[in-house]
Amino acid sequence: MTGLLASVANTREATVAIAGGADIIDLKEPASGALGAVSPATQKAVVRLVAKRRLVSATVGNLPMEAKILSRAIESTARTGVDIIKVGLPHLEQHRHCLKALSGGAEYGVRIVAVLFAEHRPYLHLLDELADAGCFGVMLDTADKSAGSLCSFIDRSSLAIFVRYARGLGLSSGLAGSLTTEDIVPLLALDPDYLGFRGTLCEAGTRTAELSPQALARVRERFNNAGNTSRRAV
Repeated sequence: MTGLLASVANTREATVAIAGGADIIDLKEPASGALGAVSPATQKAVVRLVAKRRLVSATVGNLPMEAKILSRAIESTARTGVDIIKVGLPHLEQHRHCLKALSGGAEYGVRIVAVLFAEHRPYLHLLDELADAGCFGVMLDTADKSAGSLCSFIDRSSLAIFVRYARGLGLSSGLAGSLTTEDIVPLLALDPDYLGFRGTLCEAGTRTAELSPQALARVRERFNNAGNTSRRAV
């Protein structure tokens, strides 16, 4: 079944996410864009708080597409103890040398999720290269959170193809990008490994506001009402 990924910025929000039934606690700094990174100290604190009750993921931040920079960021993030490391890869087809950084991280046991952006219309063949590099999974997100949801960029049939193609390569698949409660049921029907949320889980639907227990409860209820009451192991 599909897991609910909740993006949080600190231990306080992580506590709310766990209590509200999130399956993956995803660390990011929402004020710094789609893949803003929280500090290593915050990452370590959340890892201690979660204590293996959930998977914890963290982004390495909005970094330039340079293999050495990505490699160093992956290594430093891995040292905080998170389970999954998310690496944003805009225009990967122009920067294939960055696959070396992903491959290096995978070799020493880090589970890496490559984040591709819907605005860039990534080609499916890039998933083959990510699988060959040893990535654990791939996430399709949006870079500009003010420009609309994932579903406004890519139609449902294309998203279904993305999920099936990833699964055929043995990659975990995630869909995110300003998703709303109305997106949940149609996207659950595609059977991705997880759906990611931030703004919809926050007060007044503002992604830089505090995580709201009530908003999270509404999202969790929509998952459950769709018959999605347990999660796929990711």
